[in-house]
Amino acid sequence: MTDCQRPGQLCRQCLDRAGSAGEPGCVGNDFLLVLVVVTALAFDFTNGFHDTGNAMATSIATGALGPRVAVALSGLLNLVGAFLSLSVAATIASGLVDTNLVTLTVVFAGLAGGITWNLLTWFLGIPSSSSHALIGGVVGATLAAAGGHAVKWHGLFQKVIIPAGLSPVIAGLIAAIGTYLVYLISRRVSEGARGHGFRIGQIGSASMVSLAHGTNDAQKTMGVITLALIANGTLHSGAKAPFWVILSCALAISIGTYTGGWRVIRTLGKGLVEIEAPQGMAAESSSAAVILLSSHFGYSLSTTHVATGSILGTGVGKKGATVRWSVAGRMATAWLLTLPAAGAVGAAGYGLAHVVGGTAGVLVDLAILLAVAGLIYAKSRATAVSHSNVNSEWTGSVAPSAPVKEVAAV
Repeated sequence: MTDCQRPGQLCRQCLDRAGSAGEPGCVGNDFLLVLVVVTALAFDFTNGFHDTGNAMATSIATGALGPRVAVALSGLLNLVGAFLSLSVAATIASGLVDTNLVTLTVVFAGLAGGITWNLLTWFLGIPSSSSHALIGGVVGATLAAAGGHAVKWHGLFQKVIIPAGLSPVIAGLIAAIGTYLVYLISRRVSEGARGHGFRIGQIGSASMVSLAHGTNDAQKTMGVITLALIANGTLHSGAKAPFWVILSCALAISIGTYTGGWRVIRTLGKGLVEIEAPQGMAAESSSAAVILLSSHFGYSLSTTHVATGSILGTGVGKKGATVRWSVAGRMATAWLLTLPAAGAVGAAGYGLAHVVGGTAGVLVDLAILLAVAGLIYAKSRATAVSHSNVNSEWTGSVAPSAPVKEVAAV
């Protein structure tokens, strides 16, 4: 099945299936392509606000940066970072699934899976991986459409699953060692001077994480849009992302970052470890180093896993630090569920679109996706988290405690 609609010409997929006979069949569906591109940019937007905490949660928690200044700086640096590397985009575009068997419907269903998981975990304040949500959605939709042979399992394990397991451990070890050394070296410095100095240092280290995030996460949506362009026959198999794709993805993730994603920022900054400025700088430096290295090698790394591992590492590295392992356990459970859960939504989305058929099937999926997104957003308003209460004391859940109203004396 292809996404083509008009008879008389052939798209790339139809030529592949018609063989040398070249029987007329269909052309690329440009309307559906536009719909997929817009949905991909919507995913990029959710990726931005879902992952802002990876770079800025610790700086906000320690007071190194004000909440609004932090997200604005992070958004700007995500924009810059998106132009620095295309290795991860190439991995997503052609390294995980057989592009000859992927259709626009498959790509849309995969995006729906990624967006749904991003919004659900954002509502719960769980810093799960947007990268794995996207990859899980696309792989699930591909499995439903073409079967297991359409997935490049070696690439999936080598460049996604193995790094997912190793990256938080590596980042955590680096951060733990860094934290221990920071406190050892500065042990003769007064607490006030040490805190002031490291808060200044955090501005630089948090900026590096934001820049690194742009080099990794913005690339993933670029890869998906490139995959859609290949599926439509607009680009040849193995093509690189065009400039307009790079620019639009950079802008989408930057704008998403600026909106805040305060629920996840609160969990990372206040719910995981009671963090001080030296720990924050150690965590951010560790995260930046690991993410930049993975981007260089084209690994589709979860920046969320790296940042969370780094923050936990600072709790281990500081003697007497408070680490909430129950919160970490909930995060780990979400990490294990991300790929299969997003994959299940992607597969279900493809199945429904396939039953309805054609562009109408994708429009039905879109209507359901919008309804789910609207419901999650409406529910979130009952326990709203914003820049004004993101640093409130941790109460055991992402919802800050309600301010106590003073009662006038009678």
